[in-house]
Amino acid sequence: MRDFAAESFGAVVLSSVTASVIGRAAFGNHPFLDLPVFHLKSGWEYLIFAVLGIVVGAVGVAFTHILYWIEDACDWAWRGPEWLRPAVGGVLLGGLLLALPQMYGVGYPVLAHAIDGEYVVWLLLILMVGKIVATSLTIGIGGSGGVFAPSLFIGAMAGTAFGVLVHQLFPAATAAPGMYGLIGMGAAFAGATRAAITAVVILFELTGEYSIILPLMLAIVAAALTSRILSKETIYTLKLTRRGVDLDAAHHGSVSRLEQSAVASVMELMPEPIAAGTPIEQAGRAVWLSANGVLPVIGADEHYHGCLTAQSVAEALSDPASDHATAGDLAVIPPKITETASLADALDALGAATATGIPVLDSAGRTVVGWLTHRAVLKALQSAHTGT
Repeated sequence: MRDFAAESFGAVVLSSVTASVIGRAAFGNHPFLDLPVFHLKSGWEYLIFAVLGIVVGAVGVAFTHILYWIEDACDWAWRGPEWLRPAVGGVLLGGLLLALPQMYGVGYPVLAHAIDGEYVVWLLLILMVGKIVATSLTIGIGGSGGVFAPSLFIGAMAGTAFGVLVHQLFPAATAAPGMYGLIGMGAAFAGATRAAITAVVILFELTGEYSIILPLMLAIVAAALTSRILSKETIYTLKLTRRGVDLDAAHHGSVSRLEQSAVASVMELMPEPIAAGTPIEQAGRAVWLSANGVLPVIGADEHYHGCLTAQSVAEALSDPASDHATAGDLAVIPPKITETASLADALDALGAATATGIPVLDSAGRTVVGWLTHRAVLKALQSAHTGT
C-alpha cells in the first residue's frame, strides 16, 4: 500500500487473522516449511547478515529488471497471432524445465532442500538464475504467474549459496548455511518489493522461526535500502509505470493541492444557526430538517458556542431529565478549523469529527463564516484533477 494508517492496518490485520484461523483449523496449526532450528554463533555475524541483505537485495532488484527485459524481448520477438504465443513460448519453457526440473511448479520442496544443505554452491546459483528466467519467461509468453513465491525461491538459493561460502571461510563463527538461505528469502522479497514489514511477517508465518528476528530485520532493512538506492521502482510499481500510471506523481499532486488550497476556497454556505436558548424539541426539528444533521449554535453574545448534532438531540429526548435542556446545553465542540487553514489540515479535522460537516471559523475563532464537508473537499480535488 506504500503507506501506513491505523484504519487500513486494522482492516488488513482483521482479514489476515480471520483467514489464518480458518486455514489453521482446516490444515493444522504447523508452519508451512518444516525447517531445523537455527542459532547465531557470534555477535560478529550480524555484520555478515547486513552484507547478505545488500547482496540478496541487489539480486531482488536484478530479478525486477530482468523480468521486464524478458517480457519486452518476448513482445519484440513475437510476430505471430497472440493465441499461438503461449504455445510456442511453452516449448521454450518446457526445454528449460527438462534441463532444470527443479523449476517446475512453485518450488517449495526444492527451497526446503536447499535450506537443509542438500545442494552445492554452483547448483544453488544455477537454480537461482533458472528461477529468474523461468518466471520471467512464463509471464513474457502470456502465462499467468506471480512474483511472490519466485522471490522467496530466489532468495533462498542466493542466501544459502552466500551462507555456504561464508561458512567455509569462518566455520566457527557462522551459523549453518540454511539460516542464511532462510533470511535470504525475506531479503530477496524486500529487494524486489521494498515491503519490509511484509517480508518480516511472511518469514515468521512460513517458518515459525522466531529466533532469527534480529538478523532477519537487519538483512531486510539492508535489502530495502539497497533496492531504493539501485532502483526507483519496485517489481509492482514498475508494472504500473510501464502502463503510464505514476503513483508518486498522483500522490504528491494530491498532497500538493491539499496543502496549497485554503478552506475558504471550497467551504459551503453556513447553515442557518440556532440560538443557544432554543428549547430542545424545537432545536431537534431544526437539526432533523438540516442537510447534514448538525447545526452551529450561536449564543446571546453572537459568538459561536459549538454544534448541535442529531445524535445529541436523540439522546436528550430519550432522557427525562433533559426535558428543559436547550440547544446550548447540548452543544459540542467539533475539531476547530479556520478559513485560512489548508485542506490538508481540514481533512484531519473532518476525519476526527463525528458529524458529516464542521463549521469554518474566522481567523479569531469566534464567528462561523462557512461550512466544510467531505463532499466539498472531494469536489475540489476532482476539479483540480480534471482541470475544470
